[in-house]
Amino acid sequence: ILLLVTRLGLRISDVRLLRFENIDWKNKRISIHQQKTGIPLELPLLEDVGWAIIDYLKYGRPKTTIQNVFLTGRTPIMAFSDTSSLSGIIVRYARMAKIDLSKRKHGMHSLRHTLATRLMEENIPISTIANILGHTSTDTVKKYLQVDVTHLRGCALDVEVLL
Repeated sequence: ILLLVTRLGLRISDVRLLRFENIDWKNKRISIHQQKTGIPLELPLLEDVGWAIIDYLKYGRPKTTIQNVFLTGRTPIMAFSDTSSLSGIIVRYARMAKIDLSKRKHGMHSLRHTLATRLMEENIPISTIANILGHTSTDTVKKYLQVDVTHLRGCALDVEVLL
């Protein structure tokens, strides 16, 4: 779940609704209709994400005929509901790593912000970042992008040249 959000930027609602039919193992693609927008989205099935899903299917997923990939870990076994935030995953692992989350945003959505910022730092065009995050407008993406001081310095004018 964490890799789908951090590496592919999927919204948690789309992770909750991910079904086996959405994963094309042969062509290494994930294809969904985004729950929030209804717009189709196709992303590469990255190797680390694919292996993590396989590990979950082999060792973590309860045996059932439910077609959602990810299921609740407690009985009754079922697909996650629309109200399942899954933020507890981040909190649990942050505590294990002794990371203090009290003064920072730490929900699943914050991981989309991190991905957008990382892509920007790698000079990926905003239009591409918008596509990865499943946005139709680049204006929507701008809220995810935090100020990147290194790139901002490249835009600054040399004061001495102006004098």
